[in-house]
Amino acid sequence: MKHYRRFRLNQGSQIVIGLVLGIMIGAMTYHNQFAISTMSTLGAIFLRLIQMIVLPIVVSCLTVGIANIGDLSRLGRIGAKTLVYFEILSTIAILVGLLVANVARPGDFINIHRLHATDISKYLVIAKTAGKAGVAATILDVIPTNIFASLASGDMMPVIFFSVFFGLGIAAIGEQGKGVIKALNAVSQVMFRITNWVMHFAPLGVFGLIGMTIAQMGLAALLPLGYFILLAYLTMIFFCVVILGLVAKLWHLHYWQTMRAVWSEIILAFSTASSEATLPRLMEKMKAMGVENGVASFVIPTGYTFNLDGSAIYQSLAAIFLAQAYGLHLSLAHQFTLLLVLMITSKGMAGVPGASFVVLLASVATIGVPAAGLTFIAGIDRFVDMGRTAVNVVGNTIATLVIAKSEHALDQKQYQTYLQQL
Repeated sequence: MKHYRRFRLNQGSQIVIGLVLGIMIGAMTYHNQFAISTMSTLGAIFLRLIQMIVLPIVVSCLTVGIANIGDLSRLGRIGAKTLVYFEILSTIAILVGLLVANVARPGDFINIHRLHATDISKYLVIAKTAGKAGVAATILDVIPTNIFASLASGDMMPVIFFSVFFGLGIAAIGEQGKGVIKALNAVSQVMFRITNWVMHFAPLGVFGLIGMTIAQMGLAALLPLGYFILLAYLTMIFFCVVILGLVAKLWHLHYWQTMRAVWSEIILAFSTASSEATLPRLMEKMKAMGVENGVASFVIPTGYTFNLDGSAIYQSLAAIFLAQAYGLHLSLAHQFTLLLVLMITSKGMAGVPGASFVVLLASVATIGVPAAGLTFIAGIDRFVDMGRTAVNVVGNTIATLVIAKSEHALDQKQYQTYLQQL
């Protein structure tokens, strides 16, 4: 009797199928409120399930990782390397966006007054609030007054801050802290098991999120700004392949094999436009590749707040695009000012809802672009957000491996073995 092997699609393929079906069904159900509501619910369920598990994973893994590092000077060194790396790569991303916008000049090809305006009042409120806060308030916001309130509101940076100190405290009490480490290790293992269960729902969640977006906006919404969208995606692909590829080569990392290893996470980030959706699985994969727990648990969550390469590209590209559309001539001094403003505001507003769009709102005023100009690109923001979120995942994957290798916290043999098994 002949036995047939059961055919099973891997998770990446299932997510791609969900993405394609979502686009098709979304296009066929344009402005159908029942379909939009149904798909919105599916997407919301998936995102809520992810949000449910992200913070417990960050707290347990980061605390244990920091406790195992133990050495305050080594932790300070890792933190300094991480932030310097993030700042350098984010700045390069901004410069790439500025360069492409100046060469391709996408704003010259449209009449901005013929574009459809979208309501951005919610972003204006957030931008005004964030703008008044200032640098001092931003720093204070990182320090939690009540860790349970930070956990309840999902504020990542205060949770990271607390977890680092909690881990150092556990390391400081020595033998007495081993019970806490053991308990938190068990918590992380439980949460990763739950993550695997939740990810079975990912194809349906992706279907709902992309389907809802297409059904609400319609594919026709992309046409007036098609060149700008295409240019944004080509620029982001260039950054991933050339810039991050060179970084990987400099550190003797296997770029394309690594991308293949995290392909499911890249597709998931693209289709959901949510970094949180990929965080648990990316942390798990980095450790499976041989990255030390403490490094992976620190770099990845911090990267999702400070290392937003895709967002940096979009913000600089969109700012110059709008200036060109309004017929504004920007000197080198204007563009240098924009570079500095983006470098500051992109960090100061990390974790703010709709952060990328809010940063753009806070930045374009410095080069004379009316805030009303953003109403014309707000409608396609979701479509571009998918790409920039995927770039953020690629950037944080490479960042984690680079920091780990610089600290001799990457098991080269395990890394090679993991990639060869794909």
